Amino acid sequence: MSFTFDNSFARELPGFYVKWQPEQVPEPRLLYLNHGLAEELRLDPRQHDAATFAAMLSGNRFPEGAEPIAQVYAGHQFGHFSPQLGDGRALLLGEVIDRHGQRRDIAFKGSGPTPIARGGDGKAAVGPMLREVLIGEAMHALGIPTTRALAVVTTGESVHREKILPGATLTRVAVSHIRVGSFEYHAARGDRERVRQLADYAIARHDPGLTGTKGCYLDFLCAVMERQAALVAQWMGVGFIHGVMNTDNMSIAGETIDYGPCAFMEAYDPETVFSSIDKLGRYAYQHQPGIALWNLARLAESLLPLLADDAEEAVALATDVIAGFHGSYRRHWLGVLRTKMGLNGRVGSDDDDIALAEEWLALLQNGNADFTLAWRYLAHAADGNPAPLRSLFADHRALDAWLPKWQARCAAEDACTTTDESRSAATARAQSMRRVNPWLIPRNHCVEEALSAASDENDLGPFEQLLAALGTPYDENVEFARYAPPAPASFTAAYCTFCGT
Repeated sequence: MSFTFDNSFARELPGFYVKWQPEQVPEPRLLYLNHGLAEELRLDPRQHDAATFAAMLSGNRFPEGAEPIAQVYAGHQFGHFSPQLGDGRALLLGEVIDRHGQRRDIAFKGSGPTPIARGGDGKAAVGPMLREVLIGEAMHALGIPTTRALAVVTTGESVHREKILPGATLTRVAVSHIRVGSFEYHAARGDRERVRQLADYAIARHDPGLTGTKGCYLDFLCAVMERQAALVAQWMGVGFIHGVMNTDNMSIAGETIDYGPCAFMEAYDPETVFSSIDKLGRYAYQHQPGIALWNLARLAESLLPLLADDAEEAVALATDVIAGFHGSYRRHWLGVLRTKMGLNGRVGSDDDDIALAEEWLALLQNGNADFTLAWRYLAHAADGNPAPLRSLFADHRALDAWLPKWQARCAAEDACTTTDESRSAATARAQSMRRVNPWLIPRNHCVEEALSAASDENDLGPFEQLLAALGTPYDENVEFARYAPPAPASFTAAYCTFCGT
């Protein structure tokens, strides 16, 4: 197996990592290989057998050109600063240029303890690593920027958590693994030059148009903010709850990273929390935009010495950027809401459309309606069939009061179209809504059933079937109909997610 590595992080940033080797494992066995992603990375899956892939992707053998390193970073975890975190059980093998010309990291997770492991065993279990596959591939199919899993390999070892579990190693692919915490690490040590080195590297890699320009560090902060505003708006649109939005889990590339205690909301409730460690609801669904802003403020603080020589001027510049997050997020969120409601913004004001959407969300909350199906069935209502949507509500009065408002808003847009367009406007609207309102999400009970079968019974069938279904979330395929309904209320009420460490 061969990647064409070009390891710019290791080459250009000595002192930002520790060179390290993964632990050898006794019995590597390939559980999962993402063939489509492998081909994107210029890796032909047909060139090697499963045993070769297992050896390479467990760390027992190295692809030529790999330079494994453990990156250092800090982070605010639940609001409390940890000055040294880093890749405690992960290794960056190197970088490749994919078929689209995009530089991408290839990294291990669960490959054994590093010098930054802080006492952990550095291992990972089958269930959490397959969860990364399911959720990451679901997010990718939903069109949301995300890290992706290339492979999962069982190690033949046992991992001790609440109970003994089969061990596994994940190979993860990311646009990069630079985090807000990467900047915090050096800023906390007062190392202005290393903050500058990392910023210059990040700009060259992610925002090359800013390289060498006046005000490039401030513009870089703006670019990271814009990516995060867009990303979180997309999360909110599908009911995704990350669960642990610490600054060390926030990628400056704007990708979703670290699928630990994440889950998807079912009945709409803005206060929904699933994570076992989020006792106070800091990372609840409704708080995610605010936490993104809080994290960005920590990035801004780290970059202050680069923004201006005068401290007060630097703070003023950073404050202006951070203050702009609300407007940026609102713009992205309005865009998400409009497409989900089948609106294009030709008529009406932003405030009116936000109010219409907020009234819709309020009736979902009051009616305890399933978030995903309500949006999907709204598309059916656009096509003249409100019955599926009405079936989600025990009391139809609020829905019956809202639907005419939405229909009037749609009609106002249709009045701006030509005669030929208006005849097919309802059908076109319904079709466009079905392209953005998924029929399937990773339902929590389905995910847990698939992971339990794989981990406890060595049965990958449920995992593979669910993964296939999640690959086409917008298609109403009768073969996958069992994955569409929400879990029983009793399951969701007791459902709790864990970090998987």
